[in-house]
Amino acid sequence: MDYTSTFKPAFRDQVKPPQAAALDPAAQLVKSRIAVIDVLRGLVMLIMLFDHVREAIYLHVPISDPMTVDSMPPDLFFTRAMAHFCAPMFVFLTGLSAWLYAHPAAGPRDATGFLFKRGLLLVVLELVVVNFAWVGTYPPPVMYLQVIWVIGLAMIFLALVHKLPLKLLGAVGAVIVAGHNALTWISFEPGSIAYDAWTLLLHRGFLIADGAVKVKVTYPLLPWIGVILLGYAAGPLYARAMAPQRRRQLLRLIGGGALLLLLVLRGFNIYGEELPWVQGETAVQTLMSFLNFTKYPPSLDFALMTIGTGLLVLAWLEPYDNRLTRAFATFGGAPMFYYLFHLLLLLYMQKALVAVFGANHGTRFGVDSLWPVWVVALALMPVLYVPCKAFANFKRTSKQAWVRYF
Repeated sequence: MDYTSTFKPAFRDQVKPPQAAALDPAAQLVKSRIAVIDVLRGLVMLIMLFDHVREAIYLHVPISDPMTVDSMPPDLFFTRAMAHFCAPMFVFLTGLSAWLYAHPAAGPRDATGFLFKRGLLLVVLELVVVNFAWVGTYPPPVMYLQVIWVIGLAMIFLALVHKLPLKLLGAVGAVIVAGHNALTWISFEPGSIAYDAWTLLLHRGFLIADGAVKVKVTYPLLPWIGVILLGYAAGPLYARAMAPQRRRQLLRLIGGGALLLLLVLRGFNIYGEELPWVQGETAVQTLMSFLNFTKYPPSLDFALMTIGTGLLVLAWLEPYDNRLTRAFATFGGAPMFYYLFHLLLLLYMQKALVAVFGANHGTRFGVDSLWPVWVVALALMPVLYVPCKAFANFKRTSKQAWVRYF
């Protein structure tokens, strides 16, 4: 998911005071134009950690999609809701970074081979490494086709179409993201080719429901194709010719427009989410109901909230260069390494907890409150930083071709 390190300059070594970092001089360095992509990617990766720690030690408390607001504590709801931003921004930034890869300073280049091979690698990693990392056995009882799988397939699709006119790609992406909610009524008989195709494209469900290894599609492909196309179409915002102030102005305009559209569509329960929001017994429950969007597949309202907010954060983060943003960029500069490493770390952490304290929820160890999830996630961040920084440095200096794919 990181193409930018091929040509982006690294952050400067010196640390600027926060006040100076917040300034926006006309001579803003080119590095902030590209580095902010890694900064945001790293930020959402750390947000993702809270949800994955929850799945490691709080899995015995089930969460539905959409969530059940009436019976869910607010702290659990908002911990899960934070993670909603991760997959959309990963996929959107993948499309954006793909445009940057295809349009380096030296002039346009063919990205077909790189996108196709990278996408194929991600599919293989999902099927083999990621599925093992979630449960610790292979083959797993259920083979889940999740976010890495869908990013890989979306990249393969982008490899085939990225040479088409950019306006066409952006329009197709917008139609898919905005229009797929209108197709939710379509269904097919299980066991048919049409059912399998529709499950892969739009309906979360089992491709193989019986047997030693079941296969379940968690991330249907079609909406994520729309998101990666929108990301690719946003690439010219990060062209060298784009003035920083103009770029940030457009990011705020588009992001703010998305959130305003969300307020209208969601506020009046018009379109974009199958589950309407309702007035709750408290203001917090009402807010939870309003923000209770469908992730599998991502509804239009889900996309408007996450991508709209992400664009505003991109605009806000760009002028900053400090210790915190450089730490985020370190994580964001080694996304595939981080993803695999943190899943394996959580897997063996769970095994160690069972070995030390015993299994108290079936075969797993689990905590009885949510607050330890936050404590563990925060404690793991510096633990993960060290290997990610080492790999990011290796990736930046290595001339080996395979490194580009991680």
